[in-house]
Amino acid sequence: MPFDYKKEYREFYLPPKKPHLITIPRMNFVAVHGKGDPNAPGGAYQEAMGVLYGIAFTIKMSYKGSHKMDGYFEYVVPPLEGLWHQKGVDGVDYAHKETFEWTSMIRLPEFVTSEAFDWAVQEATAKKKKDFSKAEFLTYDEGLCVQCLHIGPYDEEPKTLAQMDAFAVEQGYRLDFSETRFHHEIYLSDPRRAAPGTLKTVLRHPVKK
Repeated sequence: MPFDYKKEYREFYLPPKKPHLITIPRMNFVAVHGKGDPNAPGGAYQEAMGVLYGIAFTIKMSYKGSHKMDGYFEYVVPPLEGLWHQKGVDGVDYAHKETFEWTSMIRLPEFVTSEAFDWAVQEATAKKKKDFSKAEFLTYDEGLCVQCLHIGPYDEEPKTLAQMDAFAVEQGYRLDFSETRFHHEIYLSDPRRAAPGTLKTVLRHPVKK
């Protein structure tokens, strides 16, 4: 059976619906940075999706070609994730999505080195006749966070986030947003197929003592 990160690391991808503290280890991602409303038709965010999944599936299917990656194992492509921030805002302001600065990303298996990643960018570019130069090999060491599973529309996330932030304070922690620590979302549902009320999203906020 292909390795499934969601099932093997349930604490990161299938957490409880109650806020809790968790330390997230260092992970590698294929990432694309951008700005603007993610819902804008044909916008930068939609373009980023094509780049991310193009690289992710080039790596996943590499075993069928002549290029062999050391340590390769079959796996399920992990879910889409996003880091979100806005200038002058702690967390996110959903009323002004046009000011979002975001990093969209998909986790990479441990066998993917920076060299293997560069090969995947070149391979995807050659095969799909598309520019994949915005794809970045990103190492993110997230550290201590308050985390919760949000079920429902994205625009209702502030209710869950308020509970998370209050929980962190009750436990003796404070929010720790910075130029390297952001509001983090992991998308477990496909919004094109799931009803808004059933969407599952992992939410994380960075904290410290």
